[in-house]
Order: sequence, then structure tokens, then C-alpha cells
Amino acid sequence: MAALLHADVGRGNGHPARTDCGVCHLAGPNVDQDQASKLVSSQELLCARCHARAIEVSHPSGFAPKRSLPAEYPLDWKGDLTCSTCHLPHGREPGLLRGKKHGKDFCLTCHDQAFFRSMKDAGTSMVISGHLDVSRGRSTIDIDVHSLHCLGCHAGSHSDGGSVSIGSSGVLRHASGAAPHPIGRSYRDASKRGGFQPENQLAQKKILLSDGRISCISCHEAYKKEHGKLVVSNERSALCLACHAK
Repeated sequence: MAALLHADVGRGNGHPARTDCGVCHLAGPNVDQDQASKLVSSQELLCARCHARAIEVSHPSGFAPKRSLPAEYPLDWKGDLTCSTCHLPHGREPGLLRGKKHGKDFCLTCHDQAFFRSMKDAGTSMVISGHLDVSRGRSTIDIDVHSLHCLGCHAGSHSDGGSVSIGSSGVLRHASGAAPHPIGRSYRDASKRGGFQPENQLAQKKILLSDGRISCISCHEAYKKEHGKLVVSNERSALCLACHAK
């Protein structure tokens, strides 16, 4: 992997532009092929310095995969899948992806068709992008941008019963009729009126906010084999009580 990383160095205005080598590499400006993989921190933490929102909701990273990966998608020195397994840290192409495959073809390099067939939406939402990266732009609709990404597939008719609708008041309604809930609303503003758990406790309970707003990702996990699974079980209203005080 060190050789692959080193091969990308010195490409002019490659990613990350105008950044000192010492920000990521222990060897600082003296990085060579043998030292390229020695970083000041984990890749996830380093990449999150600029791409925090992408890292927050994305394909899992920083773990040892149970299956063998093709050689062109390298693991790090610990045998972990990292950001640079899929991305060229010093690349110049849009998305910095390794190889020439995109979308589902890219996913199928490591995953098989059965992996996607087992999902409620057959993997449709996952092959659009490996990240829910909300660093670009905003919508005129007053809901959070993570939820907008979800609505791109789930708004209206959905073949697997996962369709949702959202009214002018910002209340999202599931086709099943279960748990209508506002999205895109500031958790902090709601907390000021009382009846909510402290915001700093939410992450401990796997509740994510999108720019401080309640979002689809507050209750559902996106990048899981069981796509859309609740972040915690709602048995005895456990999920509801993660935000709402008794």
C-alpha cells in the first residue's frame, strides 16, 4: 500500500491541494515510499478534518474485512479497510476513486449480488454513493440535506414498501402509517421548550443530527446490510426515549 500511496505523491495540484505533508505523514516533507503509510493518526480521523460530514454517514471504514479484496483495493498495514482502500489520497479525478468502475459496478468489486438482494431496496440507495456527503449546496426545501438524499429514493412510490411523504409542516409520514415525525427541525431549538434529552448525549445512543437538525439518519442507519434499520431498537419506546424525556 505504501507504494500505491507514494506513486500518487508529487502530481502537482492533486488532493489535498496546498497542504503540508506533515499534516498527515509522520515523516513530514521527507516522505518516501517506505514511510508513506506512517501517518500521524488513523485515516478516518485525518480525512474527517475536511470531510467530517462524509465520514459521519458513509460506507464503514477502519475495520478488517472478512473477505479478501482485489489487489487494486489495498488494506492498510493493520489489514484494515480504510478511506484509501477506495480512494486515491493524492488523486486528481472527481471522487478520487481507484480504478475506472463507478456505481454498482464499483460496489460489486467487493460485494456480490446476494449482498444487495437481501436489502429492502436491493441496494439502490447504497450504490448511488459511498457517502451521504452534504458539503455541497442546500435546497430550497426547509429540511436537512441528509434527508433530502434519502427522499431522492424514498419519496413517493417505492417498490419495497419504503415510501414516505412529507408535508408542508415538515412532518415525514411512512407508507406503513408508523411513526410520523418532523424532520429538518433544530433539536436545540426544540430542547429549549423542554421535554428532550441533552443534545450531548445523543451520539452515545447512535442518534445523529444533520447540521443540528432531526433527520432520517437520526433514526435509520444508511450504510448497513439491513438498509434503513433503526439505530437502536424501539422496544418499549427505547428509540423515542433516546431524544424525548419521560
